[in-house]
Amino acid sequence: MTTLLQRDIQTWRDIGGLHTAEEIAHQPAIWRALAGILRKEQAGLAAFLGDALSNPAQRVILTGAGSSAYVGEIVVDTLNAAWPAQIRAIATTTLLTHHELYLEAHAPTLLVSFARSGDSPESLAAVELLRQVVPGARFLNITCNADGKLARQGANDSNTYNLLMPEGSCDRGFAMTSSFSSMLLAALSVLGQDTDLARLETLAQLGEHALRDWSAAVAELGSTPVQRVVYLGSGPLEALAKEAALKILELTGGRVMAMANTPLGFRHGPKSAVTTESLVILLRSSKPLARQYEDDLLKELQRDSVAQTCLTVGIGGDLSANLAADAPAWPDAWLAPLWLLMAQQYALHQSALLQLRPDNPFAGGIVNRVVQGVTIYGHDQF
Repeated sequence: MTTLLQRDIQTWRDIGGLHTAEEIAHQPAIWRALAGILRKEQAGLAAFLGDALSNPAQRVILTGAGSSAYVGEIVVDTLNAAWPAQIRAIATTTLLTHHELYLEAHAPTLLVSFARSGDSPESLAAVELLRQVVPGARFLNITCNADGKLARQGANDSNTYNLLMPEGSCDRGFAMTSSFSSMLLAALSVLGQDTDLARLETLAQLGEHALRDWSAAVAELGSTPVQRVVYLGSGPLEALAKEAALKILELTGGRVMAMANTPLGFRHGPKSAVTTESLVILLRSSKPLARQYEDDLLKELQRDSVAQTCLTVGIGGDLSANLAADAPAWPDAWLAPLWLLMAQQYALHQSALLQLRPDNPFAGGIVNRVVQGVTIYGHDQF
C-alpha cells in the first residue's frame, strides 16, 4: 500500500484530501520541471526583459492577491538589492484601491503578475488599470494556467510575456501549494542575478529529503489539537510566515486562528496572543545576525512556558534539511520553499484532524478557490 505523507492514498481520497496531499508531495518534481521550462524560455525572457532591470528609472511591480501577493513579498527585497531598478511588491488588492500612490504615467513600468488560475478579477483588473494609467507598461505573467484569462488576453500582445509553470502546478486543491513554490522559484530564477538553474535541482533534492525526514514528525504534530498558531520569520521569511499562517487558516476553515510576525516585532504586542493552547513556529533564517535575535526570543518563550509547543524550522532548527554544504549560504528567499513544506503538511493534517475535507474546507462556498463576488470599479469614477 502506497503511503503519502503518513496516510495511504485511499485514506486521503476518502477524507477528501488527496489532491492537496499529492500537490504538496510532488513539489520537488515540479521544481525540476520548472528548470527545464526556464532553459527553454531563457532566450525569450532575456529578449523581453532586455536591460530593464539595470535601469534606475525602471519600475517593477510584483503583484498578486492572497498567496500570490506573498510570492512577491518573499522575493522582492532580494531582487531589489540585486538591481538598480525600483522593485516593489504591491498586492492587486492594494493597487486597485490606491493606484495613485504607486503608479506614475510616464515611468517605464513592468507589472509582474503571479497567478495560479489567472482568473482572479483583481489580477485581470490590475493589468487593465496599468494599460489605462501607464501607457507603454509591459507585463510578465507568471501563471500556472495556460487557459486562464490572464494568459489568454496577453497571448498576442508584444508587451506581454506569459511564463507558464509546469503541468501539475495549477493545484486542484483549495489551497495554493505547488503553484506557490513554483512561481516563487520562477521569479527568483528569471528576475534574479543568479541564473544557475542547477540550484533548482539541488533544491529539489533537499525538498525530497525534507519530505522524507519530516513527514512523521509533522503528522504527529498535526494530530494534536491547537487553538492558535503563530509563525515567525525575519526578512523574506516574514512573508513566508504570512503564507504559512494563511495555509492553516484556509485548510482548517478558520477554526484554528493563525498570525504571523517577526521575532523582534513579536514582543511589541502580538506576543499577548500566546496561550497554553498555542503553537509557535519559528522559521529560521540563514543569516547569522538574524539567528541571534531568534535565539533570544526562543529562550524567552521557553522561560515563559506559556505556549503549548515552540518549534523551529530551518537552518539549525528542530526540523532542518539534510542540506548540501553550500545551502546555508543561500538567501532566505531561496530556502523559503523548503520551510514551507513543513507548514503545508501541518495545515493539511490539522484539517484532517478537524474532519474537514482539505481539498475543499469550505463546502458551503463562503470562501472559494478562485475569489468570487468582487465588483471592479473604474479608477476614473472617483
